[in-house]
Amino acid sequence: MSPEAPLTDHEPNDERHGPGTDRAEAPVALVSGGTRGIGFGVARALIARGDRVCVTGRDRERLAEAVAELGPRAMGVAGKAHDPAHQKEAIEQVLESWGRIDHLVNNAGSNPAFCQLTDVEPALLAKIFEINVLSAFGFARGVWEAWQREHGGTIVNVSSIAGLGATPLIGGYGMTKAAMINMTQQLAQEMAPQVRVNVVAPAVVKTRFASPLYEGNEEAVSSVYPLKRLGVPEDVAAAVAFLTSAGAGWITGETLVLDGGVRLNANLG
Repeated sequence: MSPEAPLTDHEPNDERHGPGTDRAEAPVALVSGGTRGIGFGVARALIARGDRVCVTGRDRERLAEAVAELGPRAMGVAGKAHDPAHQKEAIEQVLESWGRIDHLVNNAGSNPAFCQLTDVEPALLAKIFEINVLSAFGFARGVWEAWQREHGGTIVNVSSIAGLGATPLIGGYGMTKAAMINMTQQLAQEMAPQVRVNVVAPAVVKTRFASPLYEGNEEAVSSVYPLKRLGVPEDVAAAVAFLTSAGAGWITGETLVLDGGVRLNANLG
């Protein structure tokens, strides 16, 4: 969206955060893929605790709707998460508007291949890797260089339990999510002690993105989960809110699995 101003439901530099709160003191988070599903849930949770949040997304109309729904502590920058120019623009817009980036949540992802891994064309696999892994790496590197190396902060990557082992029909997606977990560990080591880097690995969460995995068959799918339900965006959002909080101050390089206990079933046979 380059020459245009960021989407916002307010004038960022005139924002107020309630009695006794200086605008410059309110934490700032950048959430990629934040217009719906897990990303939107994360943005809403961080705003609820007092953060200011910039969400990104490809669809400018949907982005405007998300910003309006999130309210006066939100802004948005449109673009493709894996585009280095968009990453640079989003980071610059946040720093120009709010002067800091305390938290980065890499949620943007794609899974266009629902088939055996051996049936995935290499070019498509490369595209999935670009969106799921290189976008997260680009944002992490950009935020580190622009702000967090000097000022500190947190990064949370959104992976999947598909990255923890073989999963039927989504092997290409799982490969990229495994790479994201490894990248998290590497960055956690390299960015310490200034920045804590962690990753969440959810099972099936009820979103439009994951709907092909359960739509029309939710009762049967959820029955294999010990907690007898699928995840919802709020489950992941609560975990991200914790990992970006002072309460998680001694946690870095970790993979927090959010799966309703479904992986326990693998240990029963």
